[in-house]
Amino acid sequence: MKNTFINNKPLFLEKALHWANGFSHCAYFQSNGISYPYQGFDEILAVGVKRIFSPNEKDRFEALSAFHQNKWLFGYLGYDLKNDTEKLSSNNADHVLFPEISFFEPQHLLFFKGNEIEIWSEEDVLEQIDKTESHLTQSKLSQPQASINKAEYIGIIEKLRQHIEDGDCYEINFCQEFHGEIENVNPIQLYSDLNKLSPSPFSCFQKHHEHYILSSSPERFMKKEGNKIVSQPIKGTRPRGKSTAEDEALRKELCSDEKELAENMMIVDLVRNDLARSSKIGSVKVEEIFGIYSFQQVHQMISTIVSEKHEDVSAFEVIKNAFPMGSMTGAPKIKVMELIEQYENTKRGAFSGAAGYISPNGDFDFNVLIRSLFLNCSSKTYSFQAGSAITYDSIPEKEYEECMVKAKAIISLIQQGA
Repeated sequence: MKNTFINNKPLFLEKALHWANGFSHCAYFQSNGISYPYQGFDEILAVGVKRIFSPNEKDRFEALSAFHQNKWLFGYLGYDLKNDTEKLSSNNADHVLFPEISFFEPQHLLFFKGNEIEIWSEEDVLEQIDKTESHLTQSKLSQPQASINKAEYIGIIEKLRQHIEDGDCYEINFCQEFHGEIENVNPIQLYSDLNKLSPSPFSCFQKHHEHYILSSSPERFMKKEGNKIVSQPIKGTRPRGKSTAEDEALRKELCSDEKELAENMMIVDLVRNDLARSSKIGSVKVEEIFGIYSFQQVHQMISTIVSEKHEDVSAFEVIKNAFPMGSMTGAPKIKVMELIEQYENTKRGAFSGAAGYISPNGDFDFNVLIRSLFLNCSSKTYSFQAGSAITYDSIPEKEYEECMVKAKAIISLIQQGA
């Protein structure tokens, strides 16, 4: 272990990420200094592999628990791990072919505290980073193609509203995919540009062989710290205004929108039930409901639910009992996941899963993989998705507009290099 001080952190980070990209696996997490209840991600760079998780078992949550061995693990949980916990399937088109789960124990770990770094490595990584040169390749991605057009989208929303009227569900998160081809890509530069366009408290960059995740997620799935569990679902979105007055008006509109409040309340109830499966009786509490938080691209309505973990429940059971997160499914969970498979025409893959890290003592922090770009540098394809929660009161055109607001940063990122 070595502690060091860096004078020029932006330059060091750029070189460190290019150095990390020379390995088969790496992961970088940061909060961008954004104030957030229970803080955003710790700033950590994990590089290289001592061990890679290669599960064969049917229950990959259990397999991950066995793989942990009280070591640091970094990676992601794909949405389709739902098939391990329920009798569900996923057969839609998949443009980027991400593994359904990927974790690794790193060779090198860098923990950042402002301009100080704590390095866990048996090698002189500072010298390696110092010798690394930044790649000047410019990214060029084809214009994103929508998986469905606006008319098809509106037709599907009407069908989902009918399912709600028929009593099949109360709320369903419906997503659409945008995909395209990669002509040239510099993943480090692309991540840096995305982070400037849309800084977030749960930002991450991950490389798993040829697969890259570039995430500017504003949402936490779940955090465990000691026996405390924290979940912070987002439901409710408005764009930022062009002026201070317009921005404040949009914020106030979000605060008082009955549909958004009802959506948020439904998901809070679902999360309370999910956490109750892992927690001491009576310990589940809603600490904040309908909190409004402003990010560079959007205002969001966020609630915070906490509980105390039951001593007989492992960290991995806590994750399994709440996965996938209710904010990306709807309620009731199993029925809406069946409807999602029926009405979405592409596989979610890593999207709407969770990216994060697990510490040696079993503490963890995971985001919700939204506002994220997924690259497959082998097939030279990319994908990103955006969705919104559909209730009976949903107006299809407004739901479509909300999706486009959420997709705006990534669309801008791709068009910058066009």
